[in-house]
Amino acid sequence: MKKKITVWTGGMALLALALTLVSAAPQDDKVMTKEDGMYVVNTTKIGSQYLGYVDTTPLKIYIKKNKVVKIEGLANQETPKYWAKVKKQLLDKWNGMKVNDALKAEVDGVTGATFSSDAVKGNVKAGLEYYKKNK
Repeated sequence: MKKKITVWTGGMALLALALTLVSAAPQDDKVMTKEDGMYVVNTTKIGSQYLGYVDTTPLKIYIKKNKVVKIEGLANQETPKYWAKVKKQLLDKWNGMKVNDALKAEVDGVTGATFSSDAVKGNVKAGLEYYKKNK
C-alpha cells in the first residue's frame, strides 16, 4: 500500500510540474508581431478596457526603430461619422514620434468625438507600453 501511495504522489507531483511549465511558457497571443521589419502591436486584447461611445476601439500600432510609423483603427462599433473624424484628425498625431515621447505626448481629442478620442489615446498608451515591455 505504501508503494502505491508513493507512486501516485510522485505522479501527481510530475503532473503539477508539467502544468506549471506549460502555463509559464510564453503564449502566442498575437498582441505583437513583426511585419516588414516593423513591430505591430494589436490592442484588441490589451486595450479592451478603453471604451469609446459604443464599445472598444482597437488599433494596430506600427513601430520601426523605436518610432511610431503609423496607427490604424481596427473594426469597431463606433458611429461611422465620428470614427471617420477620429481616423482623420487623431490617428496620425503620434506618427514619427519616438516611443517614449509618444507616451508622454498630450494629444488633443477630436471635438464631438470625446469618448472615441479618449479610448484611442488609452489604446495608444497601452500598445506603446506593451511594446516597451516586450520588444
